[in-house]
Amino acid sequence: MSKLHQARFVTTVNELHTLPDDGLREIAFAGRSNAGKSSAINVLCNQKRLAFSSKTPGRTQHINYFGIFAKEELLAYLVDLPGYGYAAVDQKTSRHWNDILSTYLQSRKPLVGLILIVDARRGLTELDEQMIGWFSQTSKPIHILLSKSDKQNFSENRALLENIQEQVKQFTPSKITAQLFSSTKRVGLEESDKLIQNWLFTGSKEENDVSIS
Repeated sequence: MSKLHQARFVTTVNELHTLPDDGLREIAFAGRSNAGKSSAINVLCNQKRLAFSSKTPGRTQHINYFGIFAKEELLAYLVDLPGYGYAAVDQKTSRHWNDILSTYLQSRKPLVGLILIVDARRGLTELDEQMIGWFSQTSKPIHILLSKSDKQNFSENRALLENIQEQVKQFTPSKITAQLFSSTKRVGLEESDKLIQNWLFTGSKEENDVSIS
């Protein structure tokens, strides 16, 4: 059984000074609202409602920490960042969260990697590239899960991966990889689970080139 299946909610954070200070490794999940971030977290953790979205996209403006446990011992964290890309909040709130997220991504020492959830039908958007830009300054790895890939055919997914490979070249030397993923069809689940556990528990990541999987 995957260690991720032992995840459970720990805390909600609204300000950076209230982030956990125990130094345990953490991986952040980011993505546009409705890209499938909550579904990805749930299926990776083999739970139905560990992470859930607000009924109004863009309204959930907080950072959720889920702990990975071995019995009662807390081992590491999965961090669910607020979804972005909806105009459901005022500009002041949007700027506030942009500042928090950019600071968190660039300066959080226990953060070992970023999982970026991207809707395969949309590809990388300008906001996704902004998120990559913030995090790529740390030279820590980024892995893109192309969610809802089951809604496209093989040729469309191949073209998507080729486009992403070109788009992310501007962010080198950061290590950026990508794979096809589907929460409903469980596409790419084993590969992404293995990668996340490597980041959290071994301090390394096996090579996982941008390719159709």
